[in-house]
Parts: sequence; C-alpha cells; structure tokens
Amino acid sequence: MTPETKLREQFCQWGTSMFERGLTSGSSGNLSARLDDGLLVTPTNSCLGFLDPATLSKLDMKGNHVSGDRPTKEVPLHKCYYEARPQAMGIVHLHSTYATALSCLKDLDSKNVLPPFTPYILMRVGVVPILPYMDPGSDEIVGSIQVAAPVHSAVLLANHGPVVSGTSFENAVFAAEEFEEAAKIYFL
Repeated sequence: MTPETKLREQFCQWGTSMFERGLTSGSSGNLSARLDDGLLVTPTNSCLGFLDPATLSKLDMKGNHVSGDRPTKEVPLHKCYYEARPQAMGIVHLHSTYATALSCLKDLDSKNVLPPFTPYILMRVGVVPILPYMDPGSDEIVGSIQVAAPVHSAVLLANHGPVVSGTSFENAVFAAEEFEEAAKIYFL
C-alpha cells in the first residue's frame, strides 16, 4: 500500500469518526492533508461521514485540481495555511457546535479566544486568535492566514468555526477535538 493510499483511507476513517461523534453535520466542514506532490482535500459538498478514498480531491502544489471529485471551495484557506506553516501536514476545518458558538460571541480576546482551562488546549492547540468574518471560500482569507498561521497552529474564523493544523493529519484531528472540548468547557 502506498503512503497516499494509506492516507486516503485514514482521511476517510477520521472523517467518519468526527461525523459519528457529532463534530460535524451534513456537508459542513472540510479536511486536507499534505502529500509529497500536493494536497488531498475533501470534495465540495461532501459529508465527512461518507467520504470515499477514491473520490477525494487531489491538488498539485499550486492548488490545481489533479484528480478526484471537485474540491471544497475552501481550498484558498487550506492552501495558504500550508504555505504559511511549512510544518503543517494536516488541517481540520469544522463547524463543530461549541467552537462555532464561540466564534459568534462578541468581545472575545482577539489574540486568544480560549482561556487555558486544561493543559491540553495549550499542548495540542496553543493560543488561538479569532479572524474577522469573511465569506467561505473567499480569497480574502489569504492575508489574515498569512499573518496568523506562522505563529498559530489554529485560528477561529468569526461566525464560521475553527481551522486547526497539525504536524500530521491525525494530530490535526486530535487538536480539533481538543479545541471543541475546550470550547464546550468554556460554555459550561
């Protein structure tokens, strides 16, 4: 089994896991992983609970669609995060309930939206700034990500949800889960 084939299978397994645990619903959220020759991303309007390894979108290093179904409209977000954060090997963007609710609050600390309730939010995610609202899929996000991503493994998009990177795809999933749990603790 090639590394890409293995990653495609893990990608779908983690998508199903996050969907079944209620971290995403319907066709919300999107995932990506860095390959040696490009990116693997979720197809547009796909449900994370029903991903197919064979139809995942593959992009080249410039973001051009190479194979699979048409990619998510959030490609600019993923592509610029990888460019600004070379150590990122996976990105999870969810519309998980508590983190998205947090993104809708006013008067958050724009430089760090979550107090360090647990050591794990700091260890797995770090300090998380909130970025201003931009239309999903908009190229406008590039400037904000270029500033935030080099120093933050995760950001919260206002009125939208979290974007979490990791040094592996699996680490990005774990960090996204930790972010959602910390947001839940914040509300409780």
